[in-house]
Amino acid sequence: MSRISGQAPTLPPTLADVAELAGVSRQTVSNAVNNPDLLRPDTLQRVQGAIDQLGYSPNRAARNLRTRTSHLIGLRFTPVQEGTANATMDRFVHSLVETSSAAGYHVLLFPGDTQDPTAGYDALLRSTAVDAFVATDTYLGNPQAAWLRSRRAPFVAFGRPWDNPDAGHPWVDVDGAAGAELATQHLLDRGHERIAWIGWRKEQVIGEDRRSGWTRAMRSRGLATTGLASRSDDTVGSGREASAVLLDEAAPTGFVCASDTLALGVMHTLADRGLVAGRDVAVVGFDDSQVAQVVPPGLTSVRQPLEEVAVEIVRALEGLLGHPPERAGGVLLAPELVVRGSS
Repeated sequence: MSRISGQAPTLPPTLADVAELAGVSRQTVSNAVNNPDLLRPDTLQRVQGAIDQLGYSPNRAARNLRTRTSHLIGLRFTPVQEGTANATMDRFVHSLVETSSAAGYHVLLFPGDTQDPTAGYDALLRSTAVDAFVATDTYLGNPQAAWLRSRRAPFVAFGRPWDNPDAGHPWVDVDGAAGAELATQHLLDRGHERIAWIGWRKEQVIGEDRRSGWTRAMRSRGLATTGLASRSDDTVGSGREASAVLLDEAAPTGFVCASDTLALGVMHTLADRGLVAGRDVAVVGFDDSQVAQVVPPGLTSVRQPLEEVAVEIVRALEGLLGHPPERAGGVLLAPELVVRGSS
């Protein structure tokens, strides 16, 4: 008995079932799936109707063998550092998975190696297990992007090519300097003039970029920054120590931090001294982590538009994997400030 009769099928519908229901050849169904431009509009509509009616899903594995594509995007994933509130990558990965799925791709996560930034890439390239990569670590000195370029591997970077502004690969990034400037202007508009900055070590270019936004905002109001800045590791303990020194030596009325992790350290210091964030001293973080949303009285933070980042990355990937391929340029997105009780 044909599986297109009124009885419920016991097996998934096949290409032959679609051809029988639509009254066309198997090759016509194959063209409707893989090369719809070859069919007349009325024929294509009839085949698509049969596909929808039967719930037919093309055999991806077989199609991959023919087209030599996997519809997989490789993403190197490293665990969150202990002692931090940074879950930015978790939110980004979730957004990327959702956006990629809507475009017909799936994300393949593979582990990172802190000693070898390119570990894992070579095996996936040799096995043709993925069609392209999303590179996320673009700090100075990281060989990841250069390694992928040298092997002509399609990839899009989440982050600017800091060490090579003329690099031709597509990238998407968030304007960290604009975010820190937005945070600082928020405190300036609320009457603060002695606003301290707590950032990362000087070699961390992303942190230095964010610091430039704080500097720009302060100087736009003719305010000095001498003695109001500190560099530290991105841990709650480091933020705690740095803010204690700044409170003793510079007496700021507000803090702008390169991360929510550092801002949480500031809030700990304030609590140790019987001070309340938002009432006695203003505090602003960066990344709008889940912790920022729940810690009392709520941490004001710069939020990166990671959902939009994912959309732009997938758009660039579709261009790279198109026929013919289209190479996009760089996309720099604006963050927003989420105001809560701490400021």
